[in-house]
Amino acid sequence: MKVSFVIPCYRSANTIAGVVDEIKNTMATIGHEYEIVLVNDSSPDDTFSVIRELVKANENVTGIDLAKNFGQHCALMAGMRQTSGDVVVCLDDDGQTPADEVGKLLNKLDEGFDVCYASYGKKQHSGFRNFGSKINELMTRVMLGKPKELYVSSYFAVKRFVVDDMLRYEQSYAYVIGLVLRATKNVTNVEVKHRARTEGTSGYTLKKLFALWFNGFTAFSIKPLRIATFIGCMCAGTGFLYGIYTIIKKLVLVDVQAGFSALMSVLVFVGGMIMLMLGLIGEYVGRIYICMNNSPQYVIREILANDKEK
Repeated sequence: MKVSFVIPCYRSANTIAGVVDEIKNTMATIGHEYEIVLVNDSSPDDTFSVIRELVKANENVTGIDLAKNFGQHCALMAGMRQTSGDVVVCLDDDGQTPADEVGKLLNKLDEGFDVCYASYGKKQHSGFRNFGSKINELMTRVMLGKPKELYVSSYFAVKRFVVDDMLRYEQSYAYVIGLVLRATKNVTNVEVKHRARTEGTSGYTLKKLFALWFNGFTAFSIKPLRIATFIGCMCAGTGFLYGIYTIIKKLVLVDVQAGFSALMSVLVFVGGMIMLMLGLIGEYVGRIYICMNNSPQYVIREILANDKEK
């Protein structure tokens, strides 16, 4: 069996070499054939220079340099398209995801599962990053139908047929978790140790986390539109009942004057909901427009493999 490792790289000039060495040592023990695909997501430091040296020193390491920062999920898709393994393993570039425990994930696939995600007894992320993970967990469960007991993470192993199905998706807004759950429900977890970060900080800012959540929120589900329809019906029903209440109050209590503040609050509330729903519909229409214009999922500037530049 051949195992392909895909690692998106961003600000990892000081850590990626250690991750590659750990994979090499682990696979020498396990005995499987392997390859490593390192995807530089337009990192502002010397990450691609380090990748270039790793490619020169290791014939089974491939380096990909993206023309600009497309995000972790698009970088994963770029790396997966360069793999040839029977199993693809995706992990982080900072050493927090333990490559030496990849055997646990591979064993789960041998048991018959299509995908295995690593879960952590205790995560060594910051409070901000853990909060983001919880929001992402809730979003995938509500919008994508993820089983409540399934934990998804950036460290996972997936069989070839699932990868091939994921790669059929060529639109701009890649969301790996959604692509996995779209292909199969035969997914499981295995617990591994999550390490503390030894270098730098997480590349996910609040802006990037929000963009990730919103991408997952709209990429593979029409539930947001259905929720908007439900909210619209609720607002219409509330307005109708309030109108009846106002008429009855005026008939019963003749001296009561119609309230200007109440009227304005209802108008502002309903107007705000209409604008929210129009914005949501506009987001979907905008994504359709961008996809129709063939906006690229990623652009590769350079591929390095076996001491040769492609």
